[in-house]
Amino acid sequence: QVQLVESGGGLVQAGGSLRLSCVASGRTFSNYAMGWFRQAPGKERELVGSITWRGASTYYTGSVQGRFTIARDNAKNTVYLQMNSLKPEDTAVYYCAAADKPNSDSGLYHYWGQGTQVTVSS
Repeated sequence: QVQLVESGGGLVQAGGSLRLSCVASGRTFSNYAMGWFRQAPGKERELVGSITWRGASTYYTGSVQGRFTIARDNAKNTVYLQMNSLKPEDTAVYYCAAADKPNSDSGLYHYWGQGTQVTVSS
């Protein structure tokens, strides 16, 4: 089992920044690729981005490319999502998740955090 706990969400004005953190406990964190997902009201959960086991490779969905950055610190069992130039359409609950390999299929992620709310005001 891997337990994931997100933090860092909140209310921010458009154009602002937030950094989300996701701390893992349980099994070896570095064995898992990590993904950040988000779900807005009335919409399906979508992949924001993912990072490989040692952080050598990242992927971002097109709407956040160039604005969001995923990083991980395996020594701290933590993955981060730095969000810059936030837009109202980024408003959602953000989740971190762990998978055997990075992918966009949420069904392939074994472990999930409880989510943290990000609200961007216009």
